[in-house]
Amino acid sequence: MRILLVEDDHMLARTMLDMLRKDSNTVDWVDDGQQALNAITNEHFDLVILDLTLPRLDGLEIVRRVRQQGSQTPIIILTARDALDDKLKGLDSGADDYLTKPFAMAELKARIRAVCRRGAGNSQSNGLTVGDITLNPDSRELTVGDQISTLPRSEFQVLHYLMRHPNQVATRRRLEEQLYGWEQGVESNALEVHIHHLRRRIGKQAIRTVRGVGYLLNAGQGEGTPRS
Repeated sequence: MRILLVEDDHMLARTMLDMLRKDSNTVDWVDDGQQALNAITNEHFDLVILDLTLPRLDGLEIVRRVRQQGSQTPIIILTARDALDDKLKGLDSGADDYLTKPFAMAELKARIRAVCRRGAGNSQSNGLTVGDITLNPDSRELTVGDQISTLPRSEFQVLHYLMRHPNQVATRRRLEEQLYGWEQGVESNALEVHIHHLRRRIGKQAIRTVRGVGYLLNAGQGEGTPRS
């Protein structure tokens, strides 16, 4: 999952980056409200974690503007503003959740899972399921029929995105964003290698190449025995 963290407390942000990345997320970070608005407007994120008190543009104004633009990207406000009126303003502006500082990282992770479950129509309590493929986002455990394996981080990122958008074409750029975000250079053939490995796990026909565009998880082909 690709997350945008918007936080101007650099020490807190670095701690959060480490914790979120340990859960196999790709996390990009900005510390300025205008940068955050530009990023949300021009790029794709699966989730935004947003402070309210920011340089140049307040977090509440960011929420209002992106919702006015029609963006449905889930937003969790994470702020020191703990007054009831502030919470109501945040939620009424369009935020999906509101968590106050200080906070426990375990609670933030639980709220992330809850927000993502609400936004994913095919999610279940024990993970995502497409055909006979089940993926547990917490453990990166992949189950295909009666075969169970644990995915490396990069393969997990690719399959997790495809399973959240079955029968939809995922462009090469979108999948590379899931893998790298802003932090790393993109290896020229890395995505093809990950797709190759995933096909060996879930079956060659399950992931279809859309020439010149990207890849598609064929939900109707999820059944079958993967190759060893």
